[in-house]
Amino acid sequence: MTQTKQRVHALNEMILKGKIMEAMNEFYDHDVVMGENNAEPTVGLTANLEREQQFVDHTTWYDCKLLDVVVDGDTSMTRWYLDFHNTQYGDRMAFTQVAVAKWRDGKIADERFYYQPQVVA
Repeated sequence: MTQTKQRVHALNEMILKGKIMEAMNEFYDHDVVMGENNAEPTVGLTANLEREQQFVDHTTWYDCKLLDVVVDGDTSMTRWYLDFHNTQYGDRMAFTQVAVAKWRDGKIADERFYYQPQVVA
């Protein structure tokens, strides 16, 4: 197993255990660029940790499943099923999300998330 595959596997295990913030500190580069759909990306680990902490603090999870993983060289793609309620967004949401990450020296340097939120009735 390549280093990137090992790192992707370890990252996904932490996410599935609910250790999102710890995973970011472990697996994300200091200068990471993260973006969702077509929104302006957030630059730097500190800014992304603050953004993610806001999400985590306001979220109740109902389900989170890892559906697919592909690693090719220093690029990984994961497909997730997510079901959660975030008080900042209002409604409970459930959807699949694809995360595309570019790895550098064992850390994520760039990550983009693609999804289409669906309100749960």
